[in-house]
Amino acid sequence: MRKIILNLATTLDGLIEGTNGEIDWCILEEDMHFDSFLESIDTIFYGRVSYDQWGNYQPDVSASDMEKQLYSAIQSKEKFVFSSQPRIDSKATFISTDVVAQVEKIRNQPGKDIWLYGGAKLITTFIENGLVDEYMISVHPTALGAGKPLFDISGRLNLVLADTKVFKSGVVQLIYTPNKK
Repeated sequence: MRKIILNLATTLDGLIEGTNGEIDWCILEEDMHFDSFLESIDTIFYGRVSYDQWGNYQPDVSASDMEKQLYSAIQSKEKFVFSSQPRIDSKATFISTDVVAQVEKIRNQPGKDIWLYGGAKLITTFIENGLVDEYMISVHPTALGAGKPLFDISGRLNLVLADTKVFKSGVVQLIYTPNKK
């Protein structure tokens, strides 16, 4: 069975974006080996808002070669968008009903792991339905004070630390798995 991996950046104070949606605090360095993560997946799960903002993002002409390569790799993945507003899109499959059943059907198909990209509402749905197999949270050395929190869940979430990585920028990546007890 394919793993569903929540791979997300957060600020030190647990926010995934500022009050105006800003993510300019997010650091991406070569030593983070994000390209290796992208090679390990072949599918991305988006919420509609996240997909509309980032699902077809193309970096500026002036962007670094690394950024262009990463976004090219992201664009090559199969995309599923979970939304109460179904629509036809040639670059993604929209899912508006039976989320858990649809996710299980996709997860049980052959392939590589799946990146749960977000947004916050979709992440909450996945967590509350036990659909996340791995939490790969990169904590960035910035505190915003206000914005959208990483988690907006209704109950406790117990996890087990599986690995940590520290990068030269000060970003700390924490990798957790659900505590099955």
